[in-house]
Amino acid sequence: MNVQIALTLLVILITLIAFIREWAAPDVIALSVLCLVVGLGLVDSVKMMNVFKNEAPLTIAALFIIGGSLEKSGAVDHIGRALRDRLSGNTRLAILAFSVITAFFSAWMNNTAIVAIMLPVTLGFARSKNIAASRLLMPLSYASILGGCCTLIGTSTNILVNGTLREMGAKPMTMFELAPLGIPLAIVGIAYLTLFGPRLIPARSSITGMLEIESRTSPLYHLLIGENSPMIGKPLAETSLADREAGVHVMEVRRNGARLMTPLSNIIVEKNDRFLVAIHRRRGGTAKPDALFQSIGAQVLSTVDGIVSELVIRDESSLLGKTLAEADFRQSYNCVVLALHRNGVNITDRIAKLSLDVGDTLLVITALNNLDALDATRDFILTDSPDELPEEIHVKKVTPHVIYSWIILIGVVLTATLSDVLHGFYPSIPIIPMHYAAMVGALALLWMKIITPREAYASIDWQVLLMLYGLLGLGMAMKETHTAEWLAREIVDLSRNLFPPEQLPIALLWLIFILTICITEVLSNNATAVMLVPIVMTLAQEIGVSPRPFIMAVTVAASTAFALPMGYQTHMMVYGPGGYKFTDFLRLGLPLNLICWVVSCLLIPHIWPF
Repeated sequence: MNVQIALTLLVILITLIAFIREWAAPDVIALSVLCLVVGLGLVDSVKMMNVFKNEAPLTIAALFIIGGSLEKSGAVDHIGRALRDRLSGNTRLAILAFSVITAFFSAWMNNTAIVAIMLPVTLGFARSKNIAASRLLMPLSYASILGGCCTLIGTSTNILVNGTLREMGAKPMTMFELAPLGIPLAIVGIAYLTLFGPRLIPARSSITGMLEIESRTSPLYHLLIGENSPMIGKPLAETSLADREAGVHVMEVRRNGARLMTPLSNIIVEKNDRFLVAIHRRRGGTAKPDALFQSIGAQVLSTVDGIVSELVIRDESSLLGKTLAEADFRQSYNCVVLALHRNGVNITDRIAKLSLDVGDTLLVITALNNLDALDATRDFILTDSPDELPEEIHVKKVTPHVIYSWIILIGVVLTATLSDVLHGFYPSIPIIPMHYAAMVGALALLWMKIITPREAYASIDWQVLLMLYGLLGLGMAMKETHTAEWLAREIVDLSRNLFPPEQLPIALLWLIFILTICITEVLSNNATAVMLVPIVMTLAQEIGVSPRPFIMAVTVAASTAFALPMGYQTHMMVYGPGGYKFTDFLRLGLPLNLICWVVSCLLIPHIWPF
């Protein structure tokens, strides 16, 4: 080991600790690592620019846009709701149906988007059939991961590995090269979830159910303060409209036609002030609207449909690290927070001073027509959509361009796949790479105005892209300093002392797969793949076998994080709405990890021989 290898190993250790301890946002950590490896002289500053030539982030960005078009068009929504309307209340049948749909779409679209779309549909079904939400939501997250292992575009990890292979001069993956492994894994995994899920997942309710919310709909009242109101001249905090114990919640205050953007505690009531008020309490003791309004001399101008809903904090939310007070939540989002769910605990006291984190679930009361605005902020994952609400307040959402969006996605897949196949028979036919086909597809959507440029930019997860660029720098450092080669030699030397030569490739395959699973449970799946692919490439050369089996093992294992809720971002999306505890994921996910390990290591040598 020389100084450069030692420094590279130190950077890897710091990176691991930074990701696990969450010292900063993942993209900030990754880009800092890129600058660090250049600053330490592990990568030349000129060669650093090669990181930005990698095709993977461009491919992922274009596919984000295509996926955003499908999400906007409501293609998955329609199929999910049609399925929901035809299902009985049988829990196993529901797990099977929702898992199959989620896995199928996840093979073509971003996992996070699929779970975000299916979450309100699944919750609506659970409410209507009186099934515990927990029994359905964890399988939903797991199925999205299993589906993503079936195609090249199923996850960003697959695309990133493919880009790394091109950079290293290895044969890139084809569109369906993973399918012979991914499809059996999905079948076995979904069968396990269907058979054992109802037994292993406790019947936990969402935060709405745990707090015994009797009614999820509530009218919001527009009030006008009359000239004879006893409230005039008094601080709002000292009036009956500030009585949270009676379930009175002030949503907004308007004066002279303009909305007051000051804290409620600083407002002095004046004549002709207008208030938007919700009256809602968990159980009993709620103020009577007519009597309350009469006592304060307020006139009801109109009512608005309101709803008690749950908002899950996204991993890209602008609220991360902020308190509700710092974010001025009520005025910024037109919501009043009733409770916060975190790590299996419901918090109802002093929640305004808690810093928000990924996966926190907020129980809020808001206007029904505000749901679309909340969704547009991309700060939350909604657990309700207008179509999920009772018939009397049902709002139909227009979802145009479904067919065109699907045609373009299918066209992109077929173009990349068929050009590769036909080139083998007719070399004169050029191979059209995925990044070019995806970019043309995204541009076609923009030219056809199926998605606007603003919507296209909003559909891209920029954090993922920036993180990939930073992690590619770490991979380059491992290659330039020969750290990957050194680590591979150490692993091979150790394994040779434990296994006979004829069993060494198989033994290393099993070892690499389980090692990848363990790392990806606590580290980003993309970071895991970037670090391990160069190592297994060199490892295969050391023992004189094809690197393909090891590459596929790392690619699939890097996505099969089932045992810990922080192992995959879709787990955190369902964590709050499902009312889960940490141990729930261990109980269901750990056996699934072992199933994927065994099935994959048995199949890989037959699909990709050594």
